[in-house]
Amino acid sequence: MRLMAALVLVLFVAACAQTPAIPYASDDRVKASAYRAPGPNTITVMTVISNRNGTGAHSAIMINADQRVIFDPAGSFVNERVPEQDDVLYGVTPAVLAGYKSAHARSTYHVVSQTFEVTAEQAAIALRLAISNGAVARGFCARGTTGVLSRVPGFEDINRTFFPKRLMEQLATRPGVTEEKYFEDDEGSIVDGIAGIVIAD
Repeated sequence: MRLMAALVLVLFVAACAQTPAIPYASDDRVKASAYRAPGPNTITVMTVISNRNGTGAHSAIMINADQRVIFDPAGSFVNERVPEQDDVLYGVTPAVLAGYKSAHARSTYHVVSQTFEVTAEQAAIALRLAISNGAVARGFCARGTTGVLSRVPGFEDINRTFFPKRLMEQLATRPGVTEEKYFEDDEGSIVDGIAGIVIAD
């Protein structure tokens, strides 16, 4: 039983492994990069799913409030054009969002996005929770995502979990969910994917 628990923990760490030396953006840079997507306030949970066995490898939450950010707990997405503080990516323009998905999707993984239209109050609370959460330890991406989401009014019934796919399955049954899947067929790792991204100024 202990061996099984140790193996599961290793899988968590491998799934949500961080790259070293994540730069901490200045408050001025974060403020200057703020971007809000047009349209309604939304919360989107993004789950990276293995194309080989269907398991979940990572989860993150994108919030479109008075600005759009991605809370990427224990994430590996590091790009010098995208300011980050404590696992929160700022300035999530369409190009940044496309780059984020492209970095995670490859021949071995695809990205599932589950979007909910929410009130301005719900979005503001989610944004505040994500920013105040702090950086998440490796292997705790789904735990961090559910920790934020379950404290947003209307989402209190979300069960906290260590498993990205279990969160995705919970959300799939909720009313009003819009689901999209993103595939690419390139090889390499997320580091290779990030290196190939071009994000316009």
